[in-house]
Amino acid sequence: MKRLIAVAVGLAALAGAAHAQEIVRGGDPKSAIASVVTVPAGYDTIYVSGMTPPVIDEKATGVAKFGDTKTQTLGVLGRIEAALKTQGATMADVVMMRVLLVGDPAKEGKMDFMGMMEGYKTYFGTATQPNKPSRITSQITSLVQDGMLVEIEVQAAKKK
Repeated sequence: MKRLIAVAVGLAALAGAAHAQEIVRGGDPKSAIASVVTVPAGYDTIYVSGMTPPVIDEKATGVAKFGDTKTQTLGVLGRIEAALKTQGATMADVVMMRVLLVGDPAKEGKMDFMGMMEGYKTYFGTATQPNKPSRITSQITSLVQDGMLVEIEVQAAKKK
């Protein structure tokens, strides 16, 4: 009987260890993104649709209505953070991100990658929130409204 109890306890410990697996984020620790993310069983996946920036100046037109790329990135990430919160998740749970940038007229029509990164780095890879998602960043020709330079969608994984 003692042997049967020991086996049962051992199996329970193994099952607990398997369920206790954490998300693994790989790649160069100095990189702003994870080059690979592995989500083990036991996590819910949360899909957040592409979010665009909030209006910062109702009277303005074009880019001034939404702000520069950094401002728009911060606004979009704030909206994503709020959406995740409704699902009991945080930015730390983000495992994949797709960033779409429109060329900035002030930068000769080129995407402002550095401006996006300034906003991004306030949410990811910080001392208080060290997790980084895998990510793709692409330049596109336009978004749904004139002046929008940023749209971001994410997937997050939260332990069940």
